[in-house]
Amino acid sequence: MYEESLGAAGYDTFKLARTNNRGDGLLTAIHKEYFKVLNRRELFFNDFGDRVAQLLHVQSVAPFSINQNESVQQEIIIVNTHLLFPHDSSLSIVRLHQVYQILQYLEAYQRENKLSQMPVILCGDWNGSKRGHVYKFLRSQGFVSSYDIAHEYTDSDADAHKWVSHRNHRGNICGVDFIWLRNPHKSQKLLKISWAEAAFGIIKYQLKKVSLAENDAFAFLRADSSGNHVTYSAFCNALRQVNLTGLSHGLSFQETKDLWVQADADGNGVVDYEEFKRIWDATWLQHMDEDCSLEDSNEGIAEDDAIGFAVKKAVLFPHEVEKGIWPENYSLSDHARLTAVFSPVRLRCSKQSL
Repeated sequence: MYEESLGAAGYDTFKLARTNNRGDGLLTAIHKEYFKVLNRRELFFNDFGDRVAQLLHVQSVAPFSINQNESVQQEIIIVNTHLLFPHDSSLSIVRLHQVYQILQYLEAYQRENKLSQMPVILCGDWNGSKRGHVYKFLRSQGFVSSYDIAHEYTDSDADAHKWVSHRNHRGNICGVDFIWLRNPHKSQKLLKISWAEAAFGIIKYQLKKVSLAENDAFAFLRADSSGNHVTYSAFCNALRQVNLTGLSHGLSFQETKDLWVQADADGNGVVDYEEFKRIWDATWLQHMDEDCSLEDSNEGIAEDDAIGFAVKKAVLFPHEVEKGIWPENYSLSDHARLTAVFSPVRLRCSKQSL
């Protein structure tokens, strides 16, 4: 049905089923009059949720007009995915790892094909809200939510529930559908650092979930250590007790070791209270400002210039969901439709890296 209808409307369709015959999957449709698909990749997470992702590298058929004297055939990377549903909080690490795999794959693809100056659009059902670890992880990597940018919403708790896009199988309404944008040269942390900070955020959440305040959490991690510090074995044991390791979908041995290296800042083999407090108090979601500004010059594109996107418009349908209300008479889907419109802009970028 989708192939016939979309094909008749001028779209090329790309499908990818979930693994282990789950019966559903992803579909991305690209209009042939507007974009040519240069390359595509399929990403299989091979994890607890049998989830997958699609990557499409596309180029505009007609040149984008930047100003009266300049136009370019813009290339874009589009990623589509559907993350695991958080049936319980221990699955947060699985969802974070799925996004980590996407971003690692994206980095590798761009590096192999030398595609640094290119907008990236991530879209799909992320099964998590603006208050979740995945949202914060993506923000630390320079991505912005197109809907929130269009409506001038911030990352504050006050704006976290202004809109919804899904009524889930438990009857809860939440905002889980995003079209993320990252422009060329958007400031971002090193991916491995962002991953570690996000993982520590989940560890902190799991400890607080069992009513452990800062001092109690340190004592819990320290366990039976004779000194006032946490050993690596005690750290591993604590993660196992809060269901972050020891399960098929938990942190791997290498990931646990990498987190320990980040925690043990002075490299002396133990984590003291000051090192623990640095992690516990970390406000790792810092708003990243772009190193790019709009450029009105009529000169040719310099080495440090790039073409990116501005969010022109973003809407949800039915319109009630834009006010945080799920209409009872809406039966088309348990998701609202999210549409984002982008316009090309010329960006003057510095080569500063974080």
